[in-house]
Amino acid sequence: MEWTDLKIIVPAQHAEHAEAAATSIAGGGIYIEDYRDLEQQVMEIAHVDLIEQELLDRTRSEVTVHLYLSEQDSVAEIIELLRDRFARLEIPFQLQTDSIQQQDWENSWKQHYHAFDICSRLAIVPSWEQYETDRIAIRLDPGMAFGTGTHETTALCLFALESLIRGGERVLDIGTGSGILSIAALKLGAAYAQGIDIDPICVRTATENAKLNAVDDRFEALI
Repeated sequence: MEWTDLKIIVPAQHAEHAEAAATSIAGGGIYIEDYRDLEQQVMEIAHVDLIEQELLDRTRSEVTVHLYLSEQDSVAEIIELLRDRFARLEIPFQLQTDSIQQQDWENSWKQHYHAFDICSRLAIVPSWEQYETDRIAIRLDPGMAFGTGTHETTALCLFALESLIRGGERVLDIGTGSGILSIAALKLGAAYAQGIDIDPICVRTATENAKLNAVDDRFEALI
């Protein structure tokens, strides 16, 4: 399926009003491209100061609002609505359009997800990769479930588990997602883990990942 990426470029000081106006019109996805606080966001999320030069070179004086329009949307009609809305708001803007092909997002992200070490004893290894390590390897295929180990909240929980698990514990994992925390706890020495999630996809994914790590006899996922 082909989509139209309708890009609305506005001066940075009008970003919030532009986003609100575009959101009121958009029937599909919307994405805001804003690099004004790039360094601050990177430091808060990843605690690193290494940023690709291509990103550092992006303009800070403009913001781009992307509207993704399907083949069923009338691009010309939406453009006219935008022109009228932005004129009323007295916001200067530029419009650009690009065609993009729909991708299999469920699988295409895998090319960017690779094995990595975390904490002092753990390694997260995607199920489709081979990774030689002396660490405790957590093999994972998160699929559509939350919990790859790259998000700061998951990473902090893994650090906590590594310091707290002594052996023989029973673990309750609320919002288990991919099951990563339960699996880590079990491989660190916990006796039993129960993962709970409101999403059936997560329950299935966590169960499959437990089997992948040979801890499914000590793990139970419930909805």
